[in-house]
Amino acid sequence: MSAPESAVSADAEFPEESRGTRRALAVVIAVVFIDLLGFGVVIPILPFYVRSFGVSDVYIGFLAASYSLMQFLFAPVLGRISDQRGRRPVIMLSLVGSVLAWTVFGVAGEIDLLFGTGLAVATLFASRMLAGAMGGNIATAQAYIADITPPARRAGALGLVGASFSLGFIFGPALGGLMASDPVVALARDLLPSFVPATRFSLPSFTAAALSLVSLGFAFVFLREPERTRAPAGTPATTLVSQFRTALADDDLRGLVVSFFVVSVAFSGIQVMFIPFAADVYGYGETETALFLTYIGLLGTLNQGVVVGRLARRYSEAKLAVVGAVGLLLSLALLPFSPDIGAVLPAVGGPPWLTRELVALLFVGALLSFGNGMLNVSLSTLVSTSASADQQGNAFGVTQGAGSLGRTLGPPSMAALYVLAYWSPFVVGATLIVPVVYVLASVARRPRAEMEAP
Repeated sequence: MSAPESAVSADAEFPEESRGTRRALAVVIAVVFIDLLGFGVVIPILPFYVRSFGVSDVYIGFLAASYSLMQFLFAPVLGRISDQRGRRPVIMLSLVGSVLAWTVFGVAGEIDLLFGTGLAVATLFASRMLAGAMGGNIATAQAYIADITPPARRAGALGLVGASFSLGFIFGPALGGLMASDPVVALARDLLPSFVPATRFSLPSFTAAALSLVSLGFAFVFLREPERTRAPAGTPATTLVSQFRTALADDDLRGLVVSFFVVSVAFSGIQVMFIPFAADVYGYGETETALFLTYIGLLGTLNQGVVVGRLARRYSEAKLAVVGAVGLLLSLALLPFSPDIGAVLPAVGGPPWLTRELVALLFVGALLSFGNGMLNVSLSTLVSTSASADQQGNAFGVTQGAGSLGRTLGPPSMAALYVLAYWSPFVVGATLIVPVVYVLASVARRPRAEMEAP
């Protein structure tokens, strides 16, 4: 999604807004897209990269947890800084961190050859922790959107951010699969200097670093600080614990913070262990996995960029969140059994690769995309409308921090469950969504006016 495409989307979604608002919306969406494109490039190769060092699959979970732990620690801090110092500096700082982190991530294979597996794995963890610490750009971008859009149009705007996220997962994994392919690796070895490692793991990593660098340049040139109500400059810094204590004491935010946490723990099952599941059960490699993730990203773009915005005009965000949570619950529960579901389906025509088992997986993936997209956008909108104008960054930082805490605790647990039984992370994740449905249903029963911050 280029900047002009972003602008067209913004114009179509917000025809009554000023040209400056539409331009700002288009720029921040473009920045998020380019950065998430780089993030998506590495997804298909990440579990295979870990397995290449000969370590247990549990390390896949710990690697994901290291990223999320640092994001948990730093997201509220970055959110508060963005409230007081500005959104633009925080977004640019996070992009600088992404450039450095992906570059270091790409040389871990060379470190393995030179210094051994221990230091190589430590390098993987160090790069992921740096990326996590600087991973506040999404929450800050959401706060940026909240600054420039009125509450009535905020769900549609946040949906566009979600759509740009999904677009990154359309083109990112596809690009990652291409960069990891044998012909591209062979070509890179012929063209690049000998000191530049060119492997199916390093090339996607370096591509991600290059894309983050492009996003940094784009933000430097085009991203402007929004006009907004800032938190007082003399406001004393609060600790992470006090920020969460304040949020949990707020009747409007408490349930949303807890929901972010639980959903993140549950969704860890699909985020961390789907690629090993696809490799072990369906026999997929990097390229096949990348194609499936591209399919999920395409559906996510349609759901978050079009469907959510239109539904939000007719239904409350809380009701949409309930629908999304139910969809996510069902898809997580069905996913590990998609081969068994496919076995009882009638025969399908078409090319030989379009098996009944794949049809079942595609259906469950579509339900997963719908439920996750609906839930994420609706939860983000509920957070925004529950916080005051000068606390948008702090509110998003706390809730995203809760999500990061869930992704810190979830991946190692889900990876350990996967080692015991491949289906267990998904079923346990589905079970965890049940209380979230109850909490969101309680929110949905409240009058809509009560959920809007003054």
